[in-house]
Amino acid sequence: MHAIVEGKRPLQSILYVDDEPDIREIVQMALTLEGDLTVHTAESGMDALRLIPKLKPDLVLLDAMMPQLDGTGTLKQIRASKPTASTPVIFVTAKAMPQEVERFVGMGAAGVIAKPFDPMKLREQVLAMWESLQDV
Repeated sequence: MHAIVEGKRPLQSILYVDDEPDIREIVQMALTLEGDLTVHTAESGMDALRLIPKLKPDLVLLDAMMPQLDGTGTLKQIRASKPTASTPVIFVTAKAMPQEVERFVGMGAAGVIAKPFDPMKLREQVLAMWESLQDV
């Protein structure tokens, strides 16, 4: 599956936000294997809020549980800022029970990918969610 879907906006850049350096590295490697995606990383919600206006990623993948500013607080600030309000956000989190997914989506997230995830299937999951966003 390629990042470019005919007739739809291609997914070109992602910002992955997670406080765990090993997870950031795994996600970056998994998503860039085919070389057609640029994946930037941030180690905190505050770091992400500084980077999103500069990088203007097509998509933000966001961990829910981080020190200081957690994922939900980060999402609220992304949605509250005019330049970033429409940036699609997908949570990548161990908090993926149905009621939590419903809460994240209710807050404006595009979806949730459960941790632990299979690195070999992560790209496919992200691209499938991106495609569904393009159908809206």
